[in-house]
Amino acid sequence: MPFAALTRLFHPSVMLRSPLGTSTWLLQLRWFAVVGQLVTITAVARFFPIELPLEPLFALIGFTAASNLAYTIWLGTREPTEPQATDDALYRTEVASLLMTLDLLTLAAMLYFSGGVDNPFVFFFFVNLAVAGVVLRPVWAWILTSMSIASFALLTYYRTPIELLSIDSHAAGYRIREHGMLIAFSTCAAVVTYFVSRIAEELTVRQTQLRTALQQQSRSQRLEALTTLAAGAAHELASPLSTIAVVVHEMQRHAADADVPAAVRQDLSLIESEVNHCKAILSRMRNAAGDQAAEHWDRITLVDLVDAILEGVRDPHRVEVSDDVDSFENYTLWIPMEAVAQAIRNLIGNALDASPAEASVAMEVSAEEEHFILEVIDSGEGMPDEVAQRAVEPFFTTKQPGSGMGLGLFLTRNVITRLGGTLEFDTQIGRGTRAIVRLPRRQQINPEIHGDDASQITHNGLE
Repeated sequence: MPFAALTRLFHPSVMLRSPLGTSTWLLQLRWFAVVGQLVTITAVARFFPIELPLEPLFALIGFTAASNLAYTIWLGTREPTEPQATDDALYRTEVASLLMTLDLLTLAAMLYFSGGVDNPFVFFFFVNLAVAGVVLRPVWAWILTSMSIASFALLTYYRTPIELLSIDSHAAGYRIREHGMLIAFSTCAAVVTYFVSRIAEELTVRQTQLRTALQQQSRSQRLEALTTLAAGAAHELASPLSTIAVVVHEMQRHAADADVPAAVRQDLSLIESEVNHCKAILSRMRNAAGDQAAEHWDRITLVDLVDAILEGVRDPHRVEVSDDVDSFENYTLWIPMEAVAQAIRNLIGNALDASPAEASVAMEVSAEEEHFILEVIDSGEGMPDEVAQRAVEPFFTTKQPGSGMGLGLFLTRNVITRLGGTLEFDTQIGRGTRAIVRLPRRQQINPEIHGDDASQITHNGLE
C-alpha cells in the first residue's frame, strides 16, 4: 500500500524552516516512501490472501524512485550555501508543490490498482491534504484538495476490484477489510497527531525566536538612541572645548612673556591637559557606542590589542596580564582596535571597582580553534545570578548614584557581538567574577577594502 504520505511526516519541523531544508527533507522522505511501499506491498502479498497486481504497483514505485533520483540530481546543481533569494525560495516551494502533486497522483493510481475506495488506505488522502494545508501556499493546497475529491469520485467507479476488500464480500473478506480499516485509521490518526504536535513545537520555537528578535530589535533601537545621544553630546561639547583650548593657549602664550607665578602656569597646563583628556573621552564614547564607521579597522596582533587596552586603562599598575601573552605575537585580528580596546577597558574598569582598593585584577589571553579569548578576573565578592543576568541591560547598575549610568557593559557587549563574538560572565558569590570575551579567529574581509577604507566597514563581525 502507498505510504508516501506517512513517510513525509517524519520530520515536519524541518520543512518549515527554510526552502533548502524543505528540499533536503522531502528528498530523504521520498526515499523512505519508496522503501515503505516496497515493504508494505511485499508483506501484503506474502502474508494475506490478497492478489495484488504487482507489476503496475512496482512500476509506480519505480516511477517515484526515478523522480526522486532526478530531484537528487537537480538539488546537486543548486548551491546549498548561497543566501536564499526570494525568487529562489519561491522556486523551491513550487518544486515541492509539484512533487506533492505527483505523490497524490501516485497514491490515487496505487489505490486504483488495489481496490479503489474499498482500500482502507484511502484515508491517506486526508493526510496528504493536512500536509499540503500546512506546508504549501494556499493556492496549491486548494489544487490538491480539488484533485483529491476528483480522485476519490473516480475511484468510486473506476478501480481494480479486490474481492476480499469488497464490503459485499463474504464474512472472512469483510473481516480482512475491517482489520485493514482499523490499521489504516490508527495509522492516519497517529500520523496526523504526530504531525500537528511537531507543528505546535515548531510554532513554539518560532514564537521564541520572534520574542528574541523583538528583544534584539529593542536593544538595537536603544543602542541607536544612545549612539545618537553620544554623537550629539560630542558635537555639542566640541565647540566649547575648542574655545577653552584656544583661550588656554592664548593665556599660556601671554603668561610666557609676563611675570606670572609658576602656580598659574601649572594650572593652565592642567586645564590644557584636561581639555585634551575630554576630547579623548568623547572620541572613545563614540567608539564605545558602536560608531565603528568613525574609526579605522586595523590588522593587529593580540599583543597590540593588549597594549592598546592597557594604554588607556585606569590604574594600569593594578592590572596583571598573563605571562604568556607574548606567545600570541603572530595571532592577528582585523578589528576596529580602539572600539574593542575601550570595550575591554570597560570590563577592567568594572573589575577594578568590584575589587578591594589595592587589589589587582587579572587579564588572561588564550586561543581556541575558532576563537581568541580575553578574560578579565576581579577580586570582588561576585554577583548573584539575577544580577549577572541583567548586567548587560542598559541603565542597569549596582553602583552608588553618581558612580555610573549602567551603560558600560551594554555598550561593551554591543561592540563584541557586532564582531561576531560573545561576552559571558562566570560569577559566584564569594569568589569574584570572570568576564570572558570570545572573538572569532576566522575572518572573511572584503579584499577590496584596505587601509583607511577599512573604516567604512559597518557589517557585523569579521565576516
